[in-house]
Amino acid sequence: MRTWQVGDVMTREVATVVVETPYREIVDVLLRRDVSAAPVVDGFGRVLGVVSEADLLHRIERAGEPAQRRVFESRHRRDARSRSEALVAGDLMTAPPVTTYPEATLAAAARLMDREQVKRLPVLDDLGRLVGVVSRADLLRVHLRSDAEIREDVVQEVLRRVLAVRDGLVTVKVRHGEVDLAGRLDRRSAVDLAGRLAAQVSGVVRVTNAIAYDTDDTGIDLAQVMPVA
Repeated sequence: MRTWQVGDVMTREVATVVVETPYREIVDVLLRRDVSAAPVVDGFGRVLGVVSEADLLHRIERAGEPAQRRVFESRHRRDARSRSEALVAGDLMTAPPVTTYPEATLAAAARLMDREQVKRLPVLDDLGRLVGVVSRADLLRVHLRSDAEIREDVVQEVLRRVLAVRDGLVTVKVRHGEVDLAGRLDRRSAVDLAGRLAAQVSGVVRVTNAIAYDTDDTGIDLAQVMPVA
């Protein structure tokens, strides 16, 4: 069964800057391309860092403040002060960048964003070159799949291809991404697997598994697997 990957939803036309790009030009790139951040790349297309609106705002936030340094200064405040004085992307960017690959699953990308507290991930090829950017909005796009597309995947990929279930034994209904499974199969293990695999179909938000079964083959006879004293 095919699971959607980062390469399926990422933006391929990426607005980028280089380390020497000046502050005003970075602002222009973000506004002109209507994006909130841009990867900073070298001459080989490798990502060195990411410069975002948040990085640029440090300069505005500290405008007009007297230049002063505290004896005991937190790392956050020190970074903010440094970036407020920066004039080019190489000094403004957040580095090293948090990146991913086209083959990564959407779930893995979402977990990485959450763990690293970032809103977007540069996507790299096998040589470490930039091939796209995936954002939180891109990950959510999968849930815009139609109910008909989701049902087709459940029927074709889960029931027919993986479980080899004959037509008519299981009915599949999808509404607003919620999948209802009903019918009857011979083994409980097949019923459980159908529910788990259906939940992994891209765009599914919930599965109600009401498939009945003839035989419970999930129990283990301990007398058969444990030695007799």
